[in-house]
Amino acid sequence: MASRWLVALLAAAALVGCDRKKIAELEEGVSTEADVRARFGEPAAIYPEADGARTFEYPRQPSGTTNYMITIGPDGVMSSLRQVLKPADFAKVRPGLDRAQVRRLLGLPAKTEAYALKQEEVWDWRYSDDDQVKIFSVTFDRDGRVVSTGSRLGPGGPGEAGP
Repeated sequence: MASRWLVALLAAAALVGCDRKKIAELEEGVSTEADVRARFGEPAAIYPEADGARTFEYPRQPSGTTNYMITIGPDGVMSSLRQVLKPADFAKVRPGLDRAQVRRLLGLPAKTEAYALKQEEVWDWRYSDDDQVKIFSVTFDRDGRVVSTGSRLGPGGPGEAGP
């Protein structure tokens, strides 16, 4: 079991290093959609914005602790690059939002789990906070609406036994 976590940790570290290099090569207001795609590849999802811009989703789950949303303006130039797995973005997840709205805010989760008897589904995202890996969870009801959220230490944190 320890070797599995070591492999996951090394993969996540490599991903973070690669992402830092890719991010450093991009500049808001200068880099183009082609530049973004050359460095990050095909997005997992593309969200249209009201002003004609498009936001590209680049998840790093389940191994990483980040998810990126990169907005390309109507002119084809990158207007923002955001890492969305952080407390300020988690605070936007409110009861009543649906699955699509949550995915739009946070990107692809690391894990989803259905609880048939409770008629609930829980989505988890791994994130880093104060150099600790934590898990942010969102619980949806049978209609796919948020009923609760919460954070906890991730596997390997103090008091955690791991998977």
